[in-house]
Amino acid sequence: MSILRAIKQSYVDMERKGFEKMYYFIDLHSTCIKPNYSRDEIPTEFYPHAIECMKILSNTNEICLIMYTCSHPHEVAEYVKLFEENGITFEYINENPEVTTSESGYGNYDKKPYFNVLMDDKCGFSGDEDWELMLEFFNDKYTIKNG
Repeated sequence: MSILRAIKQSYVDMERKGFEKMYYFIDLHSTCIKPNYSRDEIPTEFYPHAIECMKILSNTNEICLIMYTCSHPHEVAEYVKLFEENGITFEYINENPEVTTSESGYGNYDKKPYFNVLMDDKCGFSGDEDWELMLEFFNDKYTIKNG
C-alpha cells in the first residue's frame, strides 16, 4: 500500500509548495503491462484496472504522465500507439524537461529527472494489486471534486 502513501503525499506537497502539477513516472513491463518474455512481439495485455486508472491520470490537468521504460525506440513507438488507442497519453518518455536544474534551485536534474510518484515493479509496485487501490482512490477523489 506504499503507492497510495506516495500518491497522497504528492498532493500534500503540491499544495504546500504551490506546484501546478505533479509528475508521475510509469514503467511498462510488470507494472501496467504483463510481460510475455518475447523478443519478437511486444506484450499488450494490461493488468486489471490499469487502463481505467491511467485514463484518469492522463486526463487530469494536475498530473503529467511520463512513460518510464527501457524499451527499444521501435517498441516505444508501438507502445505510444497502444496507449493512445486506449485513451492514454504520455506527455514525455524517460524525461521531464519541465523541471530543470537552476543555480538557485534545490536539486540537480541534469541526469535524474524530477518526479513525484514512481510506479515500477522494481520499486515494489504490484500490477496485480496496486491498480485497483489507485483506481478506488482516484475515482473517489475526482468524483467528489467534479461531482
